Amino acid sequence: MQHLRCLAFFALGLFCVAAISARAEAPATLTILTSPANEIQGMALVLANQAARQGAQVRLLLCDAAGDIALAEAPDAALVAITPRGQSVLDLLQGLRRQGGTVEVCALYLPNRALTAGVLADGIGVARPADIAALMVDSAVKVFVF
Repeated sequence: MQHLRCLAFFALGLFCVAAISARAEAPATLTILTSPANEIQGMALVLANQAARQGAQVRLLLCDAAGDIALAEAPDAALVAITPRGQSVLDLLQGLRRQGGTVEVCALYLPNRALTAGVLADGIGVARPADIAALMVDSAVKVFVF
């Protein structure tokens, strides 16, 4: 009887450790943003910021026209207030970075514009296709495309 009680406590302890470690691992998201539209960019960024606030590891990949918001000299449209709180796309992008989100332009963005990484805003990198593909096929990562 004593052995059964010890075994039950041991099993309960293992269950608690497993539950805590599962909870400690933050969910991961990959958001691929290609739209040139401010409102779509804004909504993608609002959702990415909310996911980060809820504990997700957020990675944002900016491609095509959406990559323009990653430039140190972002287009004027990125500065226009679009949220009820008066935030712009650039404000939302900076907020995501402050929360620890990873922001990158796709590997094709710079070469197709004859640009170098020096034109990107501080803290924004260039994604490696192999890294992004690994995230896309990882069943633990949720992928969103805007």
